[in-house]
Amino acid sequence: MTLLECFCSVGTLIAFGMVMGCGSSPPSRPPLPPSETDLILLSSTSLCEGKAEFLKDHPPSTHIVKPWGSGQELRIPEEKGILHAEEAYFFDEDGVLVGALFTFPKGLDLGPYPVLRDTLSRLKPSVEFYLNVAQLETRENMESSALLETGDEKTTMQYLVTSLRERLILLQASFSIDPYVRLFSPYRREFLDRLRNPAGGNGGQDMERQGIEDKEPFSSLQQFARGQAAQLAYCSEKNYDIAADAYQKAIASGFTNKVWLAEAHHKLGLAWEAKGQLDKAKTEMLQSLALRPNIPEVLNNLGTVEIKLGNKAAGLSLFEKAVVLRPNYALARYNLAEAIEDTNAKRAISEYETYLALSEGIQEEEARIAHAKERVRILKQ
Repeated sequence: MTLLECFCSVGTLIAFGMVMGCGSSPPSRPPLPPSETDLILLSSTSLCEGKAEFLKDHPPSTHIVKPWGSGQELRIPEEKGILHAEEAYFFDEDGVLVGALFTFPKGLDLGPYPVLRDTLSRLKPSVEFYLNVAQLETRENMESSALLETGDEKTTMQYLVTSLRERLILLQASFSIDPYVRLFSPYRREFLDRLRNPAGGNGGQDMERQGIEDKEPFSSLQQFARGQAAQLAYCSEKNYDIAADAYQKAIASGFTNKVWLAEAHHKLGLAWEAKGQLDKAKTEMLQSLALRPNIPEVLNNLGTVEIKLGNKAAGLSLFEKAVVLRPNYALARYNLAEAIEDTNAKRAISEYETYLALSEGIQEEEARIAHAKERVRILKQ
């Protein structure tokens, strides 16, 4: 039997951490599923905590330090961990706690935790698959398993569970800030190996036969997530220096999927723009479009850069193309209206009004909505 055999994909993890828009803050999420729990795992720390603070409560004698890409993993063995779980805390290269993973090699019966069981019962599985857990306390250890997700505005909790004769068993629980979610998925062999082979090593498993495995380079995904966290202020204020550094490293590490590579160039362009380096921003966005032409967000953001560079005709053309490709693209409508105010007031009014209709009730757009209303009022005089 293989370690992971997908039989029902109710959703994929392909897009985890990839924010396709250009917002300056963490993107809004739809109404979140329930997250209540009576199984408290992150009791001694919290995501976004600095490593120095973490070490005050976790002296070197309590954990093992391991490399985690460009960052570090601090691992507390099962015999010292909460509820006999192996605890692993993951820090990026800037010393920020971006994720934690609790692994139960023998499984944790959730019978004593009615609140968490109720929460999980109301979540739709993101992925379902068969999983062979070597130390699971049953002979029938090849079981149907599911990944269930919940969270809050900036973080995601994932529960990997299996059901044995109607008993819900917890195998892994992970907590991460949203850009890093993909690195804590069951498609990453390094995490499933902790269940199959807790002692370490690859166990001779033929990874080509594991079904759907995430084979994007770990270093590229990690740096992309680091860039997102810095650019969108997940743990502190926006830091475009870290974002630019991270996206450059992600590109240098190499993605196998051109969608990821194109978006890394796009995000790097946004970081350069925020730093005032407009020529570099333009170069990166053009590179993104060379890989994936006709992406409305990239066209719109390149249009903004062209306007700032004084290339108004080029910017206007890009905004026009963006709204043709996506007629309900509110921000591109707004940018188009601003660009044509002095040459075509009637069209500008129409574009502002379209923007207002598309943006109605969106809290993040309040400032632009107010400005658009004022411009419509003035242009109609």
